[in-house]
Amino acid sequence: MTAVEIRQQFLQFFESKGHKIVPSAPMVVQNDPTLMFTNAGMNQFKDYFLGNKEAQVKRIADTQKCLRVSGKHNDLEEVGLDTYHHTMFEMLGNWSFGDYFKKDAINWAWELLTEVYKLPKDRLYATVFGGDESESLEKDNEAFDLWSAHLPADRVLDGSKKDNFWEMGDTGPCGPCSELHIDLRDEAEIAKVPGREMVNMGHPQVVEIWNLVFIQFNRVSDGSLKSLPAKHVDTGMGFERLVMALQGKKSNYDTDVFQPMIAVLSEKAGVAYGDDEKTDIAMRVISDHIRAISFAIADGQLPSNVKAGYVIRRILRRAVRYGYTFLKFNEPFLHTLVPVLSDQFAGVFPELVGQKDFIAKVIFEEETSFLRTLDKGLKRIEVIKQSLKGKEISGAVAFELYDTYGFPLDLTALIARENGLTVDEAGFQTEMQQQKDRSKKSSKVSTGDWVEVKQEEELGFIGYDNLEAVAQVVKYREIEDKGSKLFQLVLDNTPFYAESGGQVGDKGMLMSGDQKIKVLDTKKENDLIIHFVSELPKDPTLPLQAKVDIYKRQLTENNHSATHLLHAALRQVLGTHVQQKGSLVSPDVLRFDFSHFAKMTDEEIREVEAITNKKIRENIALNERRNVPIAEAKQLGAMALFGEKYGEFVRVITFDPHYSVELCGGTHVRATGQIGFLKIVSESSVAAGVRRIEAVTADKAESLVIEQDMLMNEMKELLKNPKDMAKAVAQLLEEKQTLTKELEGYRLKASQGVKQDLLKEVKAIDAISLLVAEVALPDADSLKKLAYELRNELSSLAMVLAANIDGKPQVAVMFDDSLVEKFGLNAGLLVRDLAREIQGGGGGQPFFATAGGKDINGLPKVVEKANDLLAKALNLSSLA
Repeated sequence: MTAVEIRQQFLQFFESKGHKIVPSAPMVVQNDPTLMFTNAGMNQFKDYFLGNKEAQVKRIADTQKCLRVSGKHNDLEEVGLDTYHHTMFEMLGNWSFGDYFKKDAINWAWELLTEVYKLPKDRLYATVFGGDESESLEKDNEAFDLWSAHLPADRVLDGSKKDNFWEMGDTGPCGPCSELHIDLRDEAEIAKVPGREMVNMGHPQVVEIWNLVFIQFNRVSDGSLKSLPAKHVDTGMGFERLVMALQGKKSNYDTDVFQPMIAVLSEKAGVAYGDDEKTDIAMRVISDHIRAISFAIADGQLPSNVKAGYVIRRILRRAVRYGYTFLKFNEPFLHTLVPVLSDQFAGVFPELVGQKDFIAKVIFEEETSFLRTLDKGLKRIEVIKQSLKGKEISGAVAFELYDTYGFPLDLTALIARENGLTVDEAGFQTEMQQQKDRSKKSSKVSTGDWVEVKQEEELGFIGYDNLEAVAQVVKYREIEDKGSKLFQLVLDNTPFYAESGGQVGDKGMLMSGDQKIKVLDTKKENDLIIHFVSELPKDPTLPLQAKVDIYKRQLTENNHSATHLLHAALRQVLGTHVQQKGSLVSPDVLRFDFSHFAKMTDEEIREVEAITNKKIRENIALNERRNVPIAEAKQLGAMALFGEKYGEFVRVITFDPHYSVELCGGTHVRATGQIGFLKIVSESSVAAGVRRIEAVTADKAESLVIEQDMLMNEMKELLKNPKDMAKAVAQLLEEKQTLTKELEGYRLKASQGVKQDLLKEVKAIDAISLLVAEVALPDADSLKKLAYELRNELSSLAMVLAANIDGKPQVAVMFDDSLVEKFGLNAGLLVRDLAREIQGGGGGQPFFATAGGKDINGLPKVVEKANDLLAKALNLSSLA
């Protein structure tokens, strides 16, 4: 049975049990501050479990793209070393939202595994929650009895709270769970040690394949548990492990999920899979990581140096490093694997096929960049080796290689071993922990429990049609963010738009009697609209007048609608490959990131600007359609954003059906004329294959044009009002260039005269050319150039120049390489010592170093001190 067939059978089975099959949510999480990535199948259904939203469909099943590389679910360092951990994996799941519970969940799981998939019953084990005295929780006897109807009692095992009590986080829905494990070992091994003794012991062939979670409690902030009003089922089955079991393999990587990719890697590297453990691990790492990287980029997360982007960059670099070190891939190779992956998942996750060229180009740029960094890092290690006094690379240095060059500890340790060195791994871990502690401290947010004020099943956003409304507080909680105390309110209906889709959240006012409460921001957490305020209403049970800041909202709408017009213009000018990759829409500015692999020319920018402004002047009326079936919206040609999770019904924003049709939840102008006009401020690169335009509209655009006009008038006055401004500036630059060349000639002549004078002052002692002198030079470049010229003309030179550079003191120290080696001289150390005489500091390399200071009167002391120090360093009685 192929992986494709196995996945399809799972979905068909639960469809036959009355479940609706839904598409996977994006792997990159939106509107959830607690998660960067989807790490479990239940993430997209959190609102149902939390009670924020009522499920319209009570039974659901799907296959969900998941990524586990951070937080408590961090499998990254195990990936490739064993045969069953992954970064990106598929989670097959079925859910019940207040519908069926333990009996159906357990019986259906058994039916699917043994009757449909026909897994051997005598190889299966179930675990149930064994209870916990500290929580006053009894053993899950109901689950035990249900499993005992299918399995002998000695194969239904009690599990600990750690293994068999599932929790969403420190607070929130939770409950006991039952895990299904399968023993895939050979009969001989089973005869030696029964499978029941190997469950949850980390054996690669005795693995958990399915977890059935029975959500029935809510964990509150004081640690106590409260029963939920409705009970839910949340299951997750590791697709890759299931395929391993059904295909009779000993490793996930031996299945047809990974073998096509491993075969390509094997051919590229000229190495057979199975011949050598090191190259096998490398191929497993790469075949896993290319999935995580590609799906993340497809869902809108580009590699970067911050947060989720850094995680993806780290995964990519780990893959490149394994290819570089063990498979001898010295050139970019990962990007060539994207077509293999997109073909494999074409019928399951079409977003890869739709963006495979873009994904490949982004990966190529990242690979190229990291290979350069890798080369720099290897050179840095060479420098470190030269400076080591012993045989150990310190933890601080190993952490610098990790933090600056992206060298994981194991790569540094590998290179160290090749050179007969060791690494202080404990010291590295200390440095790493200190960084984590700093990061946690800077981002720590303490959140209290929700205080319920009133029961409300439907919470509504009415801000498309109203900017003011009477509302009531449904619940509130207190938060502490970096020492500041704030409150979060949820209203039964609200005109405030919550930050989403790039549009910033509304600000405004809540009024209760004579109390006026500023709404500082509005954000979305899952599907809850949360209002941030600095104080609570005196009586939260009373109605409030909720009023949006109209002026800021209008400016934001100008920029959001202008973004749609700009997007369409970019596709018209640059091509239909242009796709949105991020945006910011605020009252002050719009920022639009889009896929394109070349810097826009001035002509292209002007054309995009002209098209956009033409559409603004046409005063096109907004055509807004709500609750449009997603299939119908796509037939209308509406552009959807990869990485966004769309429901069955969507909102379609149209400005001319032949020009701009997009799926969008943001707020917009009633007609494009309200925007006034648009002015592009900048165009730049933000990542491989992604460009960014920043622009302003309305009042801000007008102010910008006025400022530019004023600046132009000032320049005209300074240039005596020339008829041809460009010609006048060009002439001025030409004159400056001529004068600069003349000045350089005078400086060169002056420094040459100084050089000739200095050559007369050189002392030859024991075959060493000694020169210590005070000089006057026009600039620092002249000092450096003079030092190198003297070094080239004099053999075995030891020189200190105390220079007056236009009234500022500088010191230059130059040593011949032979003197550095023979006497152990170090110009960097010497110049720092001499710089004290001019109240300054500096440094450099062993053969050349410079320093600057504040006290010009200290230069004679520099000369005197240099004579003494050089005499001692060169074992001479005196240089005077």
